[in-house]
Parts: sequence; structure tokens; C-alpha cells
Amino acid sequence: MFHIGSARTALFNWLYARHTGGTFILRVEDTDAARNKPEYVDVILQGLAWLGLDWDEGPQLGGGDEESNFQTNPIYMWRRRYAGKVKGDKGPYFQSQRSAIYKGYVDRLLSEGKAYESDGAIKFRTPKTPITVPDLICGNIQFDRTNEPDLVIQRKDGSPVFHLVNVVDDIEMAVTHVIRGEDHLSNTQKHLALIEAIGAKPPHYAHIPLILNPNGSKMSKRDAGASIADYEEQGYLPEAVRNYLCLLGWSPKDNREVFPIEEVVTKFDLPQVGRANARFDIDKLFWINGEYMRAATLEAIEPLARAILQKHGIATEKIDPAYFRAALSIVKEKIKLGRELPEWMAYFFTEDFPFDEAAVKKVFTPEGLANIGKLRERLSQLDAAHFTASDLETEFKTLAAATSQKVGALIHPIRLAVSGRPVGPSLYHLLEVLSKERVLGRLDRAEKQFAS
Repeated sequence: MFHIGSARTALFNWLYARHTGGTFILRVEDTDAARNKPEYVDVILQGLAWLGLDWDEGPQLGGGDEESNFQTNPIYMWRRRYAGKVKGDKGPYFQSQRSAIYKGYVDRLLSEGKAYESDGAIKFRTPKTPITVPDLICGNIQFDRTNEPDLVIQRKDGSPVFHLVNVVDDIEMAVTHVIRGEDHLSNTQKHLALIEAIGAKPPHYAHIPLILNPNGSKMSKRDAGASIADYEEQGYLPEAVRNYLCLLGWSPKDNREVFPIEEVVTKFDLPQVGRANARFDIDKLFWINGEYMRAATLEAIEPLARAILQKHGIATEKIDPAYFRAALSIVKEKIKLGRELPEWMAYFFTEDFPFDEAAVKKVFTPEGLANIGKLRERLSQLDAAHFTASDLETEFKTLAAATSQKVGALIHPIRLAVSGRPVGPSLYHLLEVLSKERVLGRLDRAEKQFAS
């Protein structure tokens, strides 16, 4: 899985690179063979691409139409695999392909007496003097190191350890800034020691606050809401998730919670990142997604809607595009998550939709069914050109006045008859989108099915 904390860390690196005109590097840490599978890399690449976080150096996408979709429409959902290409001249960007580089540094540390062999592993001689870690967010952090054990930099099986490979890659790739979670702060003093022993210039470090659960515990991979893929599956918009992740440690200082990413790029800087750990608030993310849903254009939402409905067995490719967009246009304002789309839209595309049982008992009374018949007669006399929301509203109000009823007495049975649901978008607009022939057929079905 691609953890939401990793996504937020990637986002802050991306924002800083874009703000400063720098280079955002994607490296794949795959030296642990037991935890290294191609599909795990896919998850990372897919998560970053879904969030719209394009990288300047690193594993390249497969190219073709899929890469074009990534560049132009991050809402578009797809899967693709690593194609073996890279962009950037400091690769390989998979650490498993850099073994010879790491071995050269290990041999050098051994030859200079700064490392030694211990039970088949290679250990670095950790200095036992105090060290100050300068951090662009946390300030100067002191570490004693008096009792700091020597650091394993190469396992018994010959594979290099995280601490060594990251330090070497930072040096080799001329990394200037490392932005990562505060839980890595204790590692940084080890990395500075290695960098000093190698004789290189260290990058600037910035450790961002942790993401906590609502109860204050650290958000682990097993916690609800920890996986980026879950948000894609539920139909969150990537722009909304990205917006919310910005708020986990940073804010524009004007109490706004919804803002375009272009504005964040212009304003983002490391001194503005707070020290306090950020508590994850799924309700706020849900609200932000609703704001983005309402503001999104039909062109932006349509690929998401088609993909989700397709997963629910609705063959969207067979649906008239104009009819699909018309249906989507009237339900868009009602939904806050893409996963709600099947519930709100399925009845547009089948005449065999189910009826809400509780609503049937409440609405399809003898009076309700009689109103269906009366309104069906009036609607049948409208020509197709006048089967519009405004004309339909007039018909409803005219019949209600003629029969001394409130308009609601007509609206509820008609809505249930044409959709099977007691709630939905504006009924007059719903009827217009369904069109005269489809509406009359559904009214006939309801009368026949429930008349007895």
C-alpha cells in the first residue's frame, strides 16, 4: 500500500521543488529483497500519478496514451507498469541496481578504518561525541551519542542497509534538501556521521510532523484511512485529497481550507510547516471533497463517473454520451464521493430498477397511485419539445391546484415511480433528462406493478 504519510511527505517535497524551481527525485528503496515486488512499485507510481505529483528524475512511466492522460487529467484512472525507462542522468533510480556504487563506498570506509567486519556484517564506527542536527523545521536538535552503538551498513548477505544507501544516493545525486517524517529525525544524526566520514557536504534536512489518528496515536498502515488507494477506490477526487494533505502540517494562514494547488506552490516554504503533529480528520477530507465535487466541471467528473459505474456493472460505453452527461449534470451537486454515483445514477440506465420498499409502503397508497394516473394523462399530452423542467413544473402545479392538493402529493409518487428512490435531484430536471417516452413507460410500470 501507499501510506498517506508517505504521500504527504512526497507532496511536501514536490511543493518545495516546484516553489524553488528545484528537481523532485523519485528513488525506489528496494534493497530489502523480502519486501521487494514489482506490484509494490506499481502502487507507489500509481499513487503519486493519481495525486498529480510528477517527478523530474526517477523511473519513467510507460509512455503513450496513459502517460498523456497523467499529464492532462489526473482524475483519469488507469494502471500501468514500469517500462524500464528513466528520466534524469543520475540513475539508476532503483537502489537494487546500484550495488556496485554502494560497494565502492563500503570498501572505502573499510580501507580508511572507518568501518569493520563483525560476524559477517559490516559496521560503521559511530562517533561517540555529541552532534547537533540542524533542521529547517525543528531547529537545532542535540544528540549525545556517548552510548550510540556502531551502525550496521551492510548485512551478512552482502546487501547494503537503508542508512548507507540513502546517504550515498544523496551524495551521488547531488541532493540539496531531504524532507521526511519526524520519525526519521533520530536517523539523521547517523546519516550526518556517515556523510562526514565520507567527506561530503550534507544536504539540508527538514523533518515534517507525524500524522496521527483522531485519538492521538500514530497512524499505522493498518489504520482506517491510511492507504491512498482506498481514497481512489471510494471515488475521492485526487485534487481534494492533495488539498487536504497540504493542511496536515501547513496552512495558507488565512483560515481557508480549500485552495488551488497553483496557489500552494507559490506560497509553500519550509519555515511555514508547523511542529505539532497533525491529527487526521476524515470528516474534513469528506467535506473538502464535496466542495471539489461541486466545483468540478462535467468534463472533469465524467471519466471518474464512467469508471466507477463500469465497476458496478453498468456498460457506460453503450450509453448515449449526451444522455450520460445530462444525467451526471443533475446529480453532481448531490454527491460528495464518487462511490455514491451508482446509487444516484444506476436507474437512469435501466428500466428494471428496484423500488425502495419502505418508500413504496409510504408513497404508493391508493391516493398516490391515483395521482400517478392523473399526471400521466397530462404529461402524455405534452409534446416532446415542451417536456422541459419549467413546463413540467407548471403541469404539476396546475394539477395540484385543480385537485386541491399540495404539489408534494404529486412529486413523491412520481419520483418513486421513475427512479425507485424517495430522494434524488430536482424532479422536474430529472423528468426532462429521462425524456417523455421513458417517463411515461416508467409511470405505466409502477401503476401496473403496484395497483393491486
